[in-house]
Amino acid sequence: MSLPDIVMYANQSCPYCERARQVLRRRKLPFTEIDVVAEPGMRAEMMARSGRRTVPQIFIGDTHVGGSDELCELDADGRLDALLGD
Repeated sequence: MSLPDIVMYANQSCPYCERARQVLRRRKLPFTEIDVVAEPGMRAEMMARSGRRTVPQIFIGDTHVGGSDELCELDADGRLDALLGD
């Protein structure tokens, strides 16, 4: 079974984005990172998809996970595996 696509809207100087990156890398999960500073038009896309202005905003497949706090919570209590299809 293949993993759903993971997309994270982020920027390089955000400590919360780095925290989310660390969770995804520790779990060896491939993800696409969209830098909303380097690609300013992508912030509008992120806001349209998530309804939020802050980074990171993380999507697993079509599911909006939220930010780094939500990702860490899902990871800690085992619900991340369910989203990944494990």
